[in-house]
Amino acid sequence: MSKAIYIATVESDSGKSLISLGILRMMLTRSTKVGYFRPIINEIDDDGFDEHTNTAINFFNLNIDYQDCFAYNQSEVVELLSEGKEDEVIHNVIKKYKKLEANYDYVLVEGTDFSGNGGFTELDVNLMIAKNLNIPALIVGSGNGKKKKDFINTMQLSYNSFVQKEVDVIGIIANKIEEDEVDYIRQELLKSFPEKLQIDIIPKIDFLAFPTVKEVVKKLNGRILFGEQFLENAIGSYSTGAMQLRNYLTRIKENALVITPGDRADIILGALQANASKNYPKIAGIILTGRLIPEESILKLIEGVQSTVPIISVDGGTFGISNKIGAVKSKIYSTHNKKILLSLDTFDKFVNAEGLTNILTSYQSDKLTPSMFQYNLLQKARIQKKHIVLPEGEEERILRAAARLQLLDIVDLTLLGNRNTIQLKCDQIGIQIDLDQINILNPEDSIHTKDFATTLFEARKHKGMSETTAKDLVHDVSYYGTLMILNGLADGMVSGAIHTTMHTIKPALQLIKTKPGVSVVSSVFFMCLSDRVSVMGDCAVNPNPNAEQLSEIAISSAESAEAFGIEAKVAMLSYSSGSSGKGEEVEKVRKATEIAKAKRPNLKIEGPIQYDAAVDMSVAKTKMPNSEVAGQASVLIFPDLNTGNNTYKAIQRETGALAIGPMLQGLNKPVNDLSRGCTVDDIFNTVLLTAIQANQSCL
Repeated sequence: MSKAIYIATVESDSGKSLISLGILRMMLTRSTKVGYFRPIINEIDDDGFDEHTNTAINFFNLNIDYQDCFAYNQSEVVELLSEGKEDEVIHNVIKKYKKLEANYDYVLVEGTDFSGNGGFTELDVNLMIAKNLNIPALIVGSGNGKKKKDFINTMQLSYNSFVQKEVDVIGIIANKIEEDEVDYIRQELLKSFPEKLQIDIIPKIDFLAFPTVKEVVKKLNGRILFGEQFLENAIGSYSTGAMQLRNYLTRIKENALVITPGDRADIILGALQANASKNYPKIAGIILTGRLIPEESILKLIEGVQSTVPIISVDGGTFGISNKIGAVKSKIYSTHNKKILLSLDTFDKFVNAEGLTNILTSYQSDKLTPSMFQYNLLQKARIQKKHIVLPEGEEERILRAAARLQLLDIVDLTLLGNRNTIQLKCDQIGIQIDLDQINILNPEDSIHTKDFATTLFEARKHKGMSETTAKDLVHDVSYYGTLMILNGLADGMVSGAIHTTMHTIKPALQLIKTKPGVSVVSSVFFMCLSDRVSVMGDCAVNPNPNAEQLSEIAISSAESAEAFGIEAKVAMLSYSSGSSGKGEEVEKVRKATEIAKAKRPNLKIEGPIQYDAAVDMSVAKTKMPNSEVAGQASVLIFPDLNTGNNTYKAIQRETGALAIGPMLQGLNKPVNDLSRGCTVDDIFNTVLLTAIQANQSCL
């Protein structure tokens, strides 16, 4: 996994370009394999590129394709978020980022510059992305135009917002601070934030704040009359030439942009002469308004005296053009070497690059957001393509999930059912699926039916099953699907959309059986809450497990959590915490905890413990202050099915959490049960879980 940092701002024009250039150079001192990623780009130039991304790639000669450096442009994201498609945005951002993470030692992720467009604040979008990428953030704020106390308050609120969303903040950079306020800002920030947080102050650098004539030309869609080679001139101020020349000359300042109607030859020639004179400041350029062009004789005169001054013609009146120029913000782009070099020099002077490097290289996080968990499911399922059988092949939800799985080419599928019925159903509801690329078998007349009947009879005759019964049972889709797994024709099975749990599980218990050392098949749900993924078991199979079975469920659930990238911290739930409670049910949980500890001494497990003490750190500090599980449990084991099933459904409905599962654990080969109220998403995710289990069983 690469080392990455997320540069986040809370407003536009914060000067984060300077920071990103400095950090890119800092990363390049550690490795030549440095990636750059802007989840959302802003403006596209005339060549169809984002200028800032091009600057990063070209100046540092990064070995990276431009198309890999971003996920969306701003208008696309505003539209998707307005339609409530936040999950789609996050999934694609993660997918793009993960591609870079896999190929580079370091990745710089530069946050958005939304400027509040579409009703979404820059802070909202930065929080959403930084949290789901799960990389540390560096918050950049601008003091430009703010009162000192207002700036400090803004930085505190921003920092608190990130922390509340469980985004790790490794540093704060106060940028564009007035020279005489640097010491005050530094002292106040040091008092306001934790000691471990790196705080850097960058004073306002006038030249970096100046826009160039090129930026003004682009903003005004101007026509260059003279001096195209001088468009990089920096604009320190601007003034309108509407008075007599003798009065206007006294108002010209260093690096001024002269704005005047195109028929004011006196102002134009006077400004050019002032620029050439040692007695007056240099000017950055001249903007001619009103779509007016000087007469031919004046143009000839200008051509003879103009030296380093670009002259631009624009549409619009002088007043309106002046307002537009005042709104132009300075940017750093690839051809402006002077600004880039000054930015890097400024970073070196005022930012503790070594401190940031040390923090970055030692940074580790065990957080896992729901979006990242779902992304990881897709990637884990793709490790080795598995064959999954879906016994309820004529059901609409199954067919819709199968179409999505086929589109993504994640697994090979077998659908059980009548091909004509399946084809008709697809045609009726308009499902886009290529049935020629899916294996379709009908247990009523399959080529495998006879052999499967023999296999079933041989496997169950010691339990009194007759050949006639075996021949009848192989027509049942659950038995048929299970026999496919037993005979190596499939790697796993998902069923239960229209059948009961027992109908799905019973053939697996009889034929596939449990793993060595496991006596009880149980289940877990992966509960994707807003800020974490919790593993909950058993919520689907065992009505009232005894202490021995409960300990086994806990161990199996911990192993499932670890297999899916979740550090197992197991809470054995009850109606009391620690030694305070009495009663048969509490004693069962206490005994189960002791058995699990004896079997797995290294397992982090606590019980009995109440739900609030298990997941809420403030409650945990009161009830169980010395526990390494309390307040941070990731695996929640319920004492019985009644409690578990109701609790997971209550959490799901009340919080809107996504419940992935149930996933059965303990079988030699994966068979998973669906709820009869399952959605297409539930089926899709359960197939992914099954494919991953099949991959893991091969290891």
